[in-house]
Amino acid sequence: MGVQDHYRSAAAGFDASRLSRLDEHLQGYVDRGHLPCYHVQVVRHGEVAYSAYGGMRDIASSSPTTADTLYRIYSMTKPVTSVAAMMLVERGLLRLDDPVAAYLPAYADQRVYVGGQAAAAVTRPAAGPMRVRHLLTHTAGLTYGFLRVHPTDEVMRTAGFEIGVPAGMDLAEATDAMGAFPLRFDPGTSWNYSVATDVLGRVVEVVSGTSLDEFFRTEIFEPLAMDETAFHAVDADRLATLYHGAGGSAPTPLDALGAAALKPPTYLSGGGGLVSSMDDYTRFARMLLGRGELDGVRLLGNRTVDFMATNHLPGGADLGSFGIPLYAETPFNGVGFGLGFSVMLDPTAAGYPTSPGEYGWGGMASTVFWVDPAEDLTTVFMTQQMPSNGYPLRTELRQLVYAALVD
Repeated sequence: MGVQDHYRSAAAGFDASRLSRLDEHLQGYVDRGHLPCYHVQVVRHGEVAYSAYGGMRDIASSSPTTADTLYRIYSMTKPVTSVAAMMLVERGLLRLDDPVAAYLPAYADQRVYVGGQAAAAVTRPAAGPMRVRHLLTHTAGLTYGFLRVHPTDEVMRTAGFEIGVPAGMDLAEATDAMGAFPLRFDPGTSWNYSVATDVLGRVVEVVSGTSLDEFFRTEIFEPLAMDETAFHAVDADRLATLYHGAGGSAPTPLDALGAAALKPPTYLSGGGGLVSSMDDYTRFARMLLGRGELDGVRLLGNRTVDFMATNHLPGGADLGSFGIPLYAETPFNGVGFGLGFSVMLDPTAAGYPTSPGEYGWGGMASTVFWVDPAEDLTTVFMTQQMPSNGYPLRTELRQLVYAALVD
């Protein structure tokens, strides 16, 4: 078994013995050799109801997971960047309907793919401009090179944009280059998981007049006392090793990819660049649950967070009907998308017993978090294994957490 801290389970409305199933279940993955490490933490009514961790931070050296282990959170960076953008919206410095080209000229006169091979793509002018809201909702027409399902993905890979960007490029250079790639569809007409939040990070830099890491540090991390979250590991000795594993295979170290987190990067990825700890990201999630406020520190107004956590897909559609169901850190049926998060619309369609209005996101190393305003609850899960869909961890975690609620 891993290390369990039950804290105030009963006071938070949980059955402690049922919560302990979380540790039993996750430790089972470790014992079978399918997962290197884990840490799960559940907070309700302001109380840490449950926290358990186990496995090895690094298997080769037999270094155990500890409460202060650091993790690459990858796409759980996206909600942080989205919060940063909405802070600028609140200050009147940015508007959701602003064309992206107003801040990044490379995004003027964009073209949409209509046919042909990637090396000789046939394109047409976009029907309308890409807007800031499209970046926040992944409806910009952008894509990811690693998706490997469409010629626009191949265009990105051929240019060196698969996981990450070409060596030596900073955020300004990379997002300018991305602006020249053909879009998969006209902005606002569909949903596709993409580099949109990286582009949004560059918009934050231009509007604020400061680098993304500095904005995060001074406007979000320091106010929230998130002292161990940055674009690199603040203590390399506590950084978990990154692994690959799926389908019952033993975790295999991804040393080259994982090493990127050991030093400050040239490219500040607002879509996937942060390293964080359990306690730090729990504080971020609790700020969201507090509708923009935590421990007397307010980053956003109540209504702004409510607005972000509302489905923004046209006509109230879910991702299953409006999105391209190829890859994402969330189910598609019954799930909408807000300004930076997936948003639960219909738990029955999604297939697990959560609450309508629950929102959150995950990262490609299988981390995940969610905020459930109806239950006054946050859950954060950390591990370091790619791909994130190698095992049904996220569905299982929700089942286990909600089965332990007994009030």
